[in-house]
Amino acid sequence: MKKFSKILALMLVMAMLSMLVVGCGGGTKPAETAEKPAEGEEVPATVPIAITDDFGEVEGKVAMITDVGGINDESFNQSSWNGLEALEKRGATITFIESQKEADYAPNLDTKISEGNDLIWGVGFMMKGAVEESSLDYPEQKFALIDDFWDDGALPNVTGVTFAAEESSFLVGYIASYMTETDRVGLVLGMESPTMNGFTNGYFAGVHYGAKEQGKEIKTDYVVIESFGDSALGKATANKMFSDGCDIVFHAAGGAGIGVIEAAMEMDKWAIGVDLDQNYLAPDNVLTSALKNVNVATESVSAAILRGEDLGGKTVHFGLVEGGVGIAPSSDKHVPADILEKTAEVEKKIIAGEISVPKTAEGLESFKK
Repeated sequence: MKKFSKILALMLVMAMLSMLVVGCGGGTKPAETAEKPAEGEEVPATVPIAITDDFGEVEGKVAMITDVGGINDESFNQSSWNGLEALEKRGATITFIESQKEADYAPNLDTKISEGNDLIWGVGFMMKGAVEESSLDYPEQKFALIDDFWDDGALPNVTGVTFAAEESSFLVGYIASYMTETDRVGLVLGMESPTMNGFTNGYFAGVHYGAKEQGKEIKTDYVVIESFGDSALGKATANKMFSDGCDIVFHAAGGAGIGVIEAAMEMDKWAIGVDLDQNYLAPDNVLTSALKNVNVATESVSAAILRGEDLGGKTVHFGLVEGGVGIAPSSDKHVPADILEKTAEVEKKIIAGEISVPKTAEGLESFKK
């Protein structure tokens, strides 16, 4: 695969994402368990804060509270921790606590506050309420939250971090449109939220874009499983999709998505991974992965804060241009070179603004016209 150039930068932004299930010319309806998504807002103009690739040595204590998926979820939490491990090599002291359930968030935050950490990370939008409450109770403590944000300046001791997940999802959807042999693809989503819905909108927009290029229709299946940790449920859901005719299923479900990959292995189908390059989990069955480089965010934002940069009350956004999202380096194992070349051209168009990847239901409908 061609490696696309990456510029490591921090960008201030307020972002709201949303979703809609969509087919190319006509898709299957979402499962009955999936509720209609809420509408979101478009991302406004951003103001960049450039940082270098070489953060140098840093000092300080940084802690992380995982979401319920666990530190070894092969996905979101693990990527977050990988960034802090890189920070440790630069001199920082790092620790984490795993959350087994949502009720663990607040006491886990209290534990890390009591340890005198310079910065405490909450991983995942589900921690937003707990982080907000702790930030108000401890105004001198610095916090950062992955995958959510507040109004600019609302919480002066909290930094939000968001990702243009719709951009990487668009790229893997585009690849799926060229690789499907049954003209039917699926998505297993862990949970609906303004953040998670960006995966859905981007993926099905990419499928639509590629299908339109080829002059064909591609049906789409979609299920929300309401879990980031239940791999058995993820597997059962993917099994049904494959049995119903999908030959490619993308998951954005954290640890639950491991079951999707297991189903692909057992049924000799394609899975598309998320967050990390998940090809190593099933080298013959993971077609590509929609990278969400949370490690880049946790390392770079932590380094900036430990160096004394004031990011409190702000939101840092990572997209294709910042190297915060993309497709997996292993994509060239199974995706033909000509399709990767087409994908590289699509990426360039997204970065240049020639393709505006939709993040909302309304945007997606407009995109299809």
